[in-house]
Amino acid sequence: MYKKISPPVLLLLPAIIVLAAVVLFPLLLSFYSSFTPFRLTRPATLFTFIGLRNYTRILTDPVFLAAFVRTVVLLTIALNLEMLLGLGLALLVNKATYGKRILRTLMMFPMMFSPVLVGFQFKFMFNDNVGIINNALQSLGITNNAIPWLIDGNLALLSIVIAEVWSSTSVFAILILAGLLAMPQEPVEAAKVDGCTSWQTFRYVTWPFLMPFAFIAMTIRSLDVARAYDIVKIMTDGGPARRTELIWTLVGRTAYADAQMGLANAMAYVSIILSIAFTVYFFRKLALARTQIGAEW
Repeated sequence: MYKKISPPVLLLLPAIIVLAAVVLFPLLLSFYSSFTPFRLTRPATLFTFIGLRNYTRILTDPVFLAAFVRTVVLLTIALNLEMLLGLGLALLVNKATYGKRILRTLMMFPMMFSPVLVGFQFKFMFNDNVGIINNALQSLGITNNAIPWLIDGNLALLSIVIAEVWSSTSVFAILILAGLLAMPQEPVEAAKVDGCTSWQTFRYVTWPFLMPFAFIAMTIRSLDVARAYDIVKIMTDGGPARRTELIWTLVGRTAYADAQMGLANAMAYVSIILSIAFTVYFFRKLALARTQIGAEW
């Protein structure tokens, strides 16, 4: 029997078995359970098929729809801020005359922290009583009262955005800096000879070349933000009054606090569709940017 199987397949067979056991089987089981009323406290409900009832329920649930919209808003704001700040950092580091290696290392520093640690760090910083931000604002005389960063719904969401941007701006900065370092200088020098201003050179020469690198970073970060959980869980746990509840914190609450695993899996697959939609969008933008570079350069 084994003689009929080619040696490459035999060599890959252990890895295939492990992947099937660790990835494929749980994925298929969770997908199947999204069509059942499966509860952790009632295992027999896993074998009750209810069709699309979970999906129709969540798509008409105002709590889930609010979490879905909030996730999209957070993703949009965070990605745009990270791209702008990352672009600025990359341009500054690229202009540096000395210490570029040290600056690149420092730029990667926030990526070294786990999201859980970042959540605890910013939760302490935005604390009403002992937080460094309120203490600094009061010491500078900007405000006399402590600002309820993690209690007010809008401010809590802003705090989460700040934490996300701080921890992940370096992804954009590093990839855009790689694009700047790989960029040929002849078109830039030609633009200067033709009398283009610094803004015109950046807008029509530098930025089109950097767009593929920016879209790669956006693709990577869109997957991270769309399934954001750790920072939100630590900082606000979806509060106050679910004003910072995102899809994945709602999934975790539904699955483990409410024990409704089937409903939670349906929410998770809707979130996966959201991630796929953003990924496809950015990949199309990436392909368009590459085509434009190929035509112009």
